[in-house]
Amino acid sequence: MVPYAEYTAHKRVWWKEATFYQIYPASFKDSNGDGWGDIPGVLSKIPYIASLGVDAVWLSPMFDSPQIDMGYDISNYEAVYPPYGTVADVENLIEACHKNDMKFILDLVVNHTSDQHDWFKESRSSKNNPKRDWYFWKPARYDDHGNRMPPTNWRSYFAGGTWTWDEHTEEYYLHLYDETQPDLNWENDDCRRAIYSSAMQFWLDRGIDGFRVDTVNKYSKVVQFPDAPVTDPTSDVQPAAQFWCNGPRIHEFIKEMHTEVLSKYRTYDGQPVVTVGELSLTPEPQGVLNYVSAAAKELNMIFQFDITHLGQGPPGCGSKYDFTDWKLPEMKRIVEKWQTFIDGTDGWTTVFNENHDNGRSISRFGNDRPEWREKSAMMLALCFAAQTGTWFLYQGQEIGMVNAPMEWSIEEYKDVESKNYWREAVAVSEEGADPTRKERIAQGLQLMARDHSRLPFQWNTDSNGGFSSGKPWMRAHDLYTEINAETQEKDGGSVLSFYKRMLRLRKEHSDVFIYGTFELLDAENVSTFVYRKNFQDKTALVAANFTTSPQPLPPTDGMELLVSSYSKTTPSTLQPFEGRIYIDY
Repeated sequence: MVPYAEYTAHKRVWWKEATFYQIYPASFKDSNGDGWGDIPGVLSKIPYIASLGVDAVWLSPMFDSPQIDMGYDISNYEAVYPPYGTVADVENLIEACHKNDMKFILDLVVNHTSDQHDWFKESRSSKNNPKRDWYFWKPARYDDHGNRMPPTNWRSYFAGGTWTWDEHTEEYYLHLYDETQPDLNWENDDCRRAIYSSAMQFWLDRGIDGFRVDTVNKYSKVVQFPDAPVTDPTSDVQPAAQFWCNGPRIHEFIKEMHTEVLSKYRTYDGQPVVTVGELSLTPEPQGVLNYVSAAAKELNMIFQFDITHLGQGPPGCGSKYDFTDWKLPEMKRIVEKWQTFIDGTDGWTTVFNENHDNGRSISRFGNDRPEWREKSAMMLALCFAAQTGTWFLYQGQEIGMVNAPMEWSIEEYKDVESKNYWREAVAVSEEGADPTRKERIAQGLQLMARDHSRLPFQWNTDSNGGFSSGKPWMRAHDLYTEINAETQEKDGGSVLSFYKRMLRLRKEHSDVFIYGTFELLDAENVSTFVYRKNFQDKTALVAANFTTSPQPLPPTDGMELLVSSYSKTTPSTLQPFEGRIYIDY
């Protein structure tokens, strides 16, 4: 690997300058009235997507699945969940994106499968099956009283334990997520080859331009399977990420994936295909650089989740949805850390504040009250659009969609993680071990649950926001008549229009916005977020007010105002939730 210090400028590659638009297929557009979004529905909205000015589409899992975890529990990598459509529909979508000069990537979900996948059905059929070792199977332990116990005390990402007893073969199987999502054993060579063929090459051969790689740093486990230390005395299961995250063979596995598969494919216009990994629980820059250094030939970039985890407890533990109030300097330090970690390296970074696994950014980082939500949306758009790295937008972000109303019952929430955390909280509270957990987790879910991002897209003022003519799989937001794409497309001052403007400006000033170095100013200010971007002789100053009160504008030293999130600016003062960018050429 080339020493990081030898790099002084980042090589320009298509995916660095691209803005990606993530589509969650269940909630985007239903074409046939069955309540589920589908691929034909996405196809019908290609003109809208292209009009945004994005460069690539990321389609979340549409593979065949029992949908316990909304498609992240795959039963067949080479088939499409029938309510979504067919493989031919996806091929048509790939072609439509390419015709509109947009790349197209899919999710790669290969830490685990569904328990309904043929591979797992064979694996659990007998201890002697050739695919038995494609998953992790272990015999029971027994306590001093002869009671059966799981092989380890590890806690699942979705609450509860990571081991489920199989009566047929009388062994436990491992699942870091839901019990219906058994973990694949990457230690097995035949298993890895099957993954490469079925989950990757099948779709690359059909013209996709790369992958968002799910749970990418969890493939390698500590296979001695030790118990985790007890850090939660109230629970029989304990956080154990040190035994299944960034494991001993993880870089070997990802290098092999790149060498044997990804390096042999090109995009529709002859460029290298792209990978962006979901890299959780990796807090140190050097740990991330080990994955994204160009010389390492592993991943092109990763999602590091400090920004979306603001206010959350650590993932994989009982306190994930225990909300902790945070102050703006915490966000600024996170942004600074992941903006600057690529300086002088051959690595790359990403910019995002929404995805399918988090609450909406306006509700979390701005203010979703009626008088402030549009101003918050535009301020956040401006604040993030000028940051270095590849920008990822999530469906509905561009129209300012917000969290589900606080008045909604928890019973409206559909996500398996939300349900599991809620069930656990109720049990712990009622048992008296932690009497207030039920109330705390309810409040945390109302702000941070994955369900908020999965509400149906709000297209117009028709019933269900124009998402479906039938009953949606998940309730449409009550505000769809006020927040929707059709209304905003007709309004030059809308959130949608402002996002389009910021996308244009990001392209026009790609040198300083995308490739410029980041310099945080006034780090401890609790009201405004101010930073400079520098590229050769060009400088941009970004100032964003995160409060409902006017705040002093930092000195601009004769710089030219490029854009404000307000139509009219006030000298020396940032108005509530106003963002501005100044340029000095």
